[in-house]
Amino acid sequence: MRYLIIIALFITTNGYSQWKDYIIGAKGDTLNRLDKNGLKQGRWVVHVDDLRGERGYEEEGVFINDKKEGTWRKYTLEGDLTAIENYRYGFKNGKNVYFNDMGDPLREESWRAVDPKNPYDTINVYDVTDPNKVIGVKVIKLEPASYKNGTWTYYNSDRGTIAKTEEWVMDKQKDALVATNDDLAPINVGDGTTAKDEKKQVAKPREVLEFEKKNSGKKRIKVRDGSTGG
Repeated sequence: MRYLIIIALFITTNGYSQWKDYIIGAKGDTLNRLDKNGLKQGRWVVHVDDLRGERGYEEEGVFINDKKEGTWRKYTLEGDLTAIENYRYGFKNGKNVYFNDMGDPLREESWRAVDPKNPYDTINVYDVTDPNKVIGVKVIKLEPASYKNGTWTYYNSDRGTIAKTEEWVMDKQKDALVATNDDLAPINVGDGTTAKDEKKQVAKPREVLEFEKKNSGKKRIKVRDGSTGG
């Protein structure tokens, strides 16, 4: 069994003054540390037993101020690797890979974590006629969480070939962003106007302005245009 899932001793007293609790691993390293405020810090090994038909597991990684950070690995209770996940701000971030019992990949997920201290972000807006062409960006406010962002790949577990892929942009599939392009008109970050606003504000040619000025106030004359009916 891996050294990280062999625990020698659980310490309930303050062995080190800066830690409220911790354990000592098989190699003598300090794990599962709680600071004086009860927050998880440093390297941890989390053990979950089988419960109500759900398989137990063990996972290892780093906590910073009670939030998962960096790469975490998850194993069955028999020691087989089932997942490699990446975290930031306590949320999934970057590429996460999940494996079957034979160690072959089942799927690769791509996530983006939102910084709770800066919940604003930008997303690309794509051309309706060319889904690969970015025509602008839109500023959005997000709730701190993990958002599907990037390529998701699903594998045929029996053959190891790719079954399908999906493209995500902040929890929205790329196709949906193209279909709702009018709702996601690119924003000019400088003044907050959209492409639609800019289109409305296009200056009229000088000749048109002079004609309108010259004929302002004159009675409009109906001109026959060849149409029939009422």
